[in-house]
Amino acid sequence: MRIMMADQGQEWKEILMDFADWTKGDLKASCVFGQLPKFEDGGLVLYQSNAILRHLGRNHDAYGKDGKEAARIDMMCDGVEDLRLKYGKMIYQEYDTGKDQYIKDLPNHLDKFEAVMAKNKTGFLVGDKPSFADYSLFEVLLNHLVLCSSCLDTSPSLKSFVEKMSARPKIKAFLGSDAYKKLPINGNGKQ
Repeated sequence: MRIMMADQGQEWKEILMDFADWTKGDLKASCVFGQLPKFEDGGLVLYQSNAILRHLGRNHDAYGKDGKEAARIDMMCDGVEDLRLKYGKMIYQEYDTGKDQYIKDLPNHLDKFEAVMAKNKTGFLVGDKPSFADYSLFEVLLNHLVLCSSCLDTSPSLKSFVEKMSARPKIKAFLGSDAYKKLPINGNGKQ
């Protein structure tokens, strides 16, 4: 969400919640699903990362040129979420015992995205400009590169995608900012 908003030239106010305040329960009790992020846009309040991404996609012309592209973008977003869940399971439940196997299996998890990216030839998942699914994939790939700096070496289209997205001026500035650098990748400190 942050990367997409930065690339779209949007300003936002971010309130980070520390674990001690979260466990007090007041905010948690007010969240529809008992979890963050919480996103406010005028009078609209949203929870769930992908719902927020879809909202941003609709509002910033990052949801395809027609219904068919939008459907493929939704499909790719769900695929990215599957990858994010596998990553999260390893980070939060199996880091000490499963990290090496996860990295070994990673090419099998990335090969679907590699094939889609190679077939599209535009450097994006769907269409000829970034969609909200591209921003989501980009963020997940950045996390994976911290986990294993060589993880994209066998995925040339994905490696090129990360380079292309990283070079976009507003994204480059955001990734170089102190605000971004101070954000933890994972809540448990494992990377």
